[in-house]
Amino acid sequence: MKKRITLTFPKRAVQMPVTYRLAKDFNVAANIIRAQVAPNQIGKLVVELSGDIDQLDAAIEWMRSQNIAVSMTLGEIVIDENVCVDCGLCTGVCPTEALTLNPDTYRLKFERSRCIVCEQCIPTCPVQAISTNL
Repeated sequence: MKKRITLTFPKRAVQMPVTYRLAKDFNVAANIIRAQVAPNQIGKLVVELSGDIDQLDAAIEWMRSQNIAVSMTLGEIVIDENVCVDCGLCTGVCPTEALTLNPDTYRLKFERSRCIVCEQCIPTCPVQAISTNL
């Protein structure tokens, strides 16, 4: 089973080897999708966890016991085609190439199945045509 979650670390927990502990103690694989972590600052990490459902639940409970805020990422990226100007800036930051420009029409193409909801495209859009449906 897979779960996509957002972790928010307090300043003192940023240096904790969380992904190592998830793998070693809970047999849970953590695919880091997005990270904003720096010493002595609040950290944010978007990860996709893979493993047995019971192990995933135990790992999440352990992270909460370490004062790491855990929230489930359930939303999807939404593009308002009436606002989008097909500039293509979002395609440059999309790590999975879910956002591309059609080479013939120069219109933005969005492949939802490739999207990992890392949200890197949202702040890149100059006309704010991209959002999540949370």
